[in-house]
Amino acid sequence: MRGLGQLDATMIIVGTLIGSGIFIVSAESARLVSAPGWLLAVWLLAGVMTITGSQCCAELAAMMPRAGGQYVFLREAYGPGVAFAFGWAFFLIILTGKLAAVAIAFASFTGILIAWVSPANFIVEPVVFGRYAVSLSTQQLVAILSIVALTVVNTRGLKAGKLVQNTLGFIKTGALADLILLGLSLGWSLRGAAFTSSWWDSWANGWTPQQARPDLGVRGELAFVAFLGLAMVGPIFSQSGWNNVTSLARAPERYCPACVCV
Repeated sequence: MRGLGQLDATMIIVGTLIGSGIFIVSAESARLVSAPGWLLAVWLLAGVMTITGSQCCAELAAMMPRAGGQYVFLREAYGPGVAFAFGWAFFLIILTGKLAAVAIAFASFTGILIAWVSPANFIVEPVVFGRYAVSLSTQQLVAILSIVALTVVNTRGLKAGKLVQNTLGFIKTGALADLILLGLSLGWSLRGAAFTSSWWDSWANGWTPQQARPDLGVRGELAFVAFLGLAMVGPIFSQSGWNNVTSLARAPERYCPACVCV
């Protein structure tokens, strides 16, 4: 897209990856593996998978610089039918589901600062339809308003959306850098998990498969391998979105599906 430069594209990825996910999934991953070393290993493995996937997408985007990203790749590889199905699944399920999850996470953190924002504070009391219920809480309202606000910004044009995206990207990056520096400089404590826990022996920290997941049928080392996989679900979710920038690629004047020809 002509209106976006390298910095803007980078900030899109930064804004997608550095979201609320990284702040909410570590607790569950830590509960599943119960050791600081394995928790870091889970994030490292997820990072390697993310880098591998992003490199593949970068190569595909260079070969087929057409707006649409994954839709274009699937169309070239498997035909228009598969690409059409993916496009609608992405629009109706994948993207909307992720936006809803991130918006609820934003509202949840807002509730820590503002007590009025709570999942138990209902504006519309739950209305039961069989096994399901429809309601509107203040937390849901804040989540909806956050999506509406960002949608309005993007309808104002590319410059407005780019400004907001870049500003938030720099703020989040700076805040995380400060948090890392504070942790390294002021967070040392002999009573912290890094010193009081066994780094690689989860059993020494009181870990048992029954405590982490009572319904799991396997036991012992095999169970721990399964838990490593389960613990990666959160990090992979929080690191997803690196492929979004490929949707903004623009084609040269003469397009060749196998290479870039100008």
